[in-house]
Amino acid sequence: MKQDGDLDSVVRGRIRGLRVARGWSLDDLAGRCYLSPSTLSRIETGHRRISLDQLSAIARALGTTLDQLVEPVGDEDVVIRPRHDETRGVTTWMLGGRDGPHGVTVAKMRVTRPVRRGVDELKVHPGRDWFTVLSGTLTLLLGERTIRVEAGQAAEFSTMIPHAFGADDGPAEILCVLDHEGQRTHLWQLT
Repeated sequence: MKQDGDLDSVVRGRIRGLRVARGWSLDDLAGRCYLSPSTLSRIETGHRRISLDQLSAIARALGTTLDQLVEPVGDEDVVIRPRHDETRGVTTWMLGGRDGPHGVTVAKMRVTRPVRRGVDELKVHPGRDWFTVLSGTLTLLLGERTIRVEAGQAAEFSTMIPHAFGADDGPAEILCVLDHEGQRTHLWQLT
């Protein structure tokens, strides 16, 4: 039961925090979610139980979702631990979790292995990939082209063109945005 009480307290704090962050008074939020200011005050202070109908109306008025209001508190999503793939020479930090907004995934990658030019190395999948090089230089094989992308530069390309990338003369760190198919192709061993 303590866990339920803790979650209840977190939800009430989130409601108040979002209201205050928007600069709204109790009257302002009450008018937007069709509750009385006194009911809303009692909800925020813990003097009234929150019904699902009330919580849904409050979430909608605050421009958030029920899931966001009741999401558990924990630190497991705060520290992003790297996943290392020795075979591919890639260490990956998944940023923002899997299947982020608009169906894209953001990842930071440290690439240590040079690109390989075998037929099995070049990948093709629907969509587009985008990355920016944070440090080092990355070699991008894109069809018949070999493109060096240096620190501070970015690349975007259709992933229907056979492609692969690797470090060029030392490790390179990149920040990449991948659609669902790009995630499956480039990060498949991390799932």
